[in-house]
Amino acid sequence: MERLPGGRRPRLVSSLGLGRGAAGLARPRPPRRAENCFVPISEIIAVEETEFNKKQRNIGRWQKMAKLHAFTVYYVKKARNHRWRCSNVTFWCVDEHLCNQWIQALKELLEMQKSRPKQLLVYINPYGGKRQGKRIYEQKVAPLFSLASISTDVVITEHANHAKDNLFEVNIYKYDGVVCVGGDGMFSEVMHGLIGRMQKDSGIDQNNPKASLVQCNIRIGIIPAGSTDCICYSTVGISDPVTSALHIIVGDCQPLDVSSVHHNNTFLKYSVSLLGYGFYGDILKDSEKKRWMGPMRYDYSGFKTFLSHHYYEGTIAYQPAKHTHGSPRDKESCRTGCCICKESEKQLAEQQKECGLNHEEGEEEWKFIKGKFLAINAVSMSCACPRSPKGLSPAAHLADGSADLILVRKCSRFDFLRYLLRHTNQDDQFDFPFVDVYRVKSFQFTSKLSEDNESNVMDIGKKRFGQFCRDHPACCCNIVNSTWNCDGETLDSSAIEVRVHCQLMKLFARGIEEKCKDEAAYSQSSIEQLL
Repeated sequence: MERLPGGRRPRLVSSLGLGRGAAGLARPRPPRRAENCFVPISEIIAVEETEFNKKQRNIGRWQKMAKLHAFTVYYVKKARNHRWRCSNVTFWCVDEHLCNQWIQALKELLEMQKSRPKQLLVYINPYGGKRQGKRIYEQKVAPLFSLASISTDVVITEHANHAKDNLFEVNIYKYDGVVCVGGDGMFSEVMHGLIGRMQKDSGIDQNNPKASLVQCNIRIGIIPAGSTDCICYSTVGISDPVTSALHIIVGDCQPLDVSSVHHNNTFLKYSVSLLGYGFYGDILKDSEKKRWMGPMRYDYSGFKTFLSHHYYEGTIAYQPAKHTHGSPRDKESCRTGCCICKESEKQLAEQQKECGLNHEEGEEEWKFIKGKFLAINAVSMSCACPRSPKGLSPAAHLADGSADLILVRKCSRFDFLRYLLRHTNQDDQFDFPFVDVYRVKSFQFTSKLSEDNESNVMDIGKKRFGQFCRDHPACCCNIVNSTWNCDGETLDSSAIEVRVHCQLMKLFARGIEEKCKDEAAYSQSSIEQLL
């Protein structure tokens, strides 16, 4: 830490501190039980000169002073459940020159934080969730960006894929990041636009499932304002617009794995959270017909799908993720500064140097599983949300270059209900004989009927994918196909090839931090010392 003129360390004591402040800064006698806390420079938002009015000056012994000079420090105040808030503390003294020195010194320290964005491109979905995206941004986020001297170009999306198409046209390289205001669908749109633009500019063919994709270094910020904010919850720990905005302001960076999904050498989608076939695919397919119900459609479709109890027959082929440490059954979750993610990044980089950027995935071992499945899920993160605090795979990692493949085989309704309830409590959700989980770096799925009817590969719409009515095998139920749920969007093809790309993109986040200090401890604290 640099020193102020005269060799004094830049130590700040807030207006809640006792006695006289360091370096000539002063304040009135505080209330009892005042505490000091330490705020790193990386979590200071802004420093501003403050004007004192007459009422503020006429307090205690300061009423005799002719004029006070002051500045206010805005900083991140952490509370319970990973929630962040913008707090502030004001320092004052009678020496104008000394006050200006403090302001200048602090601003220079903030300028040294090179990871902080200065110019952002913002996309707002005014129709997502409860149609509150524009209001949330204008009332809660924009004032914070302005306080932190971040300039923004705001685009209000008017139709589906507006943001994605726009990202192929604008000069994205003049921005320090792209912010999406909306739900998981809005994030997916921005992600596809950014990654697609990077591959286009680099001459990479996205339709090649074995292509080594170019990493996207332009960070994405998520301001949650949708029906589902799973990605924000799994990477920050809470779906709160102010918390997310503060993570963007301080310039946090969290690498994220991205899975590419192909069918017959044709690119379909990118996925960062859930790829679900069977149960979760059927829920999405049914809920899309009931969008008029709002978020309640997921509960209705989920109950309906559970009662139908359809299972699907097919073959899974996968390549184990031998490069990564840990297992889907680990008790430890991915947290800020995860050592497994860091180690996996090093190992993959070494493999690329040894084998080249275009080494063949097919040279490595494939394993095959045939069966009848109620659900096939592949997750690149825990997929935690308020209803399922641990998510579908509690030990999944954000940036280790792997996905957790969860296979739920045919079982009774009662057993399947027991499995679903495990997502809402602390019990081991993989501790069932009909549930298998594998950590993989790529996998393929082919339904049984697709295998038997390969002559009609191009006629995807007419394919049927092995659904059987378990409870009434003799009934006349129509055989229909399930749908892949790709981060909340449907895929037209059931036969897919999936490959995980390690740390392909980055978010304005830092992962979920370890248990935060009690909110009560912060309620009587302010700033205090910069080291």
